[in-house]
Amino acid sequence: MLAVCSGKGGVGKSNVALNLALAASLARRRTILIDIDLGLANVDVLCDVHARVNLSHVIAGRASLSEACVAGPGGLKIVPGASGIERLANLGDVERERLLSGLEELQRQAEFLIIDTGAGISKNVLAFVGAADDILLVTTPEPTALVDAYAMLKMLAQRDVPGSVFVCVNCAEHRVEADRVAAGLRTVAERFLNLYVEPLGWLPRDAAVPSSVRRKQPFLLACPDAPVSHALREMAGRAFGPRGEESAVPAGPSAERSFFARVWEAFRAPAT
Repeated sequence: MLAVCSGKGGVGKSNVALNLALAASLARRRTILIDIDLGLANVDVLCDVHARVNLSHVIAGRASLSEACVAGPGGLKIVPGASGIERLANLGDVERERLLSGLEELQRQAEFLIIDTGAGISKNVLAFVGAADDILLVTTPEPTALVDAYAMLKMLAQRDVPGSVFVCVNCAEHRVEADRVAAGLRTVAERFLNLYVEPLGWLPRDAAVPSSVRRKQPFLLACPDAPVSHALREMAGRAFGPRGEESAVPAGPSAERSFFARVWEAFRAPAT
């Protein structure tokens, strides 16, 4: 289970999550992408999926999670998020447990479960990110994005996350810049936070990305030969690997306590 997060909004987190999940699905890996940003969900918009229900209906008890899981492009299954509802931490126990139990069922159905979290370091985001099997932090080379990425790493270090922390440098001008950014984050995380951060890949600044957004298609499908698509496929190969080969992100449910059990515990813990 991979949680995709970012220190700030506007760094392309949802686009990375969507296209990474699509790459796994196109490789015939059973993949479900969950848009868990209950405030500003947009994965369904990015791939022009029109869902009759979303997570808000599940939370309200008006639909099951299986009814909210819809077919996306390339065989990808998508659970659309919801916009404009109260923070997940403010839900009652019954509503929260209904959502988490349904999500745990999805975890058993997929080889790879990818969660697109909200941006920032709110309690909601940190609960999902900190309980995931593995984490992918998306940032850009911009100074403000790097400051916020470090803030996210600091919060993760305080929570003693159970899995690996990877970083993706998005919108880099070239590989040298991306490598420099990733190496800088890795160095400061190890030196000051005692947290190991592993570079997973980088994506170039590419006009194909805003073009695909306007077309409401993942760039892997809208512009398969674009530089950003080649770079994304390379990153997906490292993340998931071919069948029978070791991948950075483990397939299938964890042998330890499930992700959603850990989320439930995180939400029940008192705020610090």
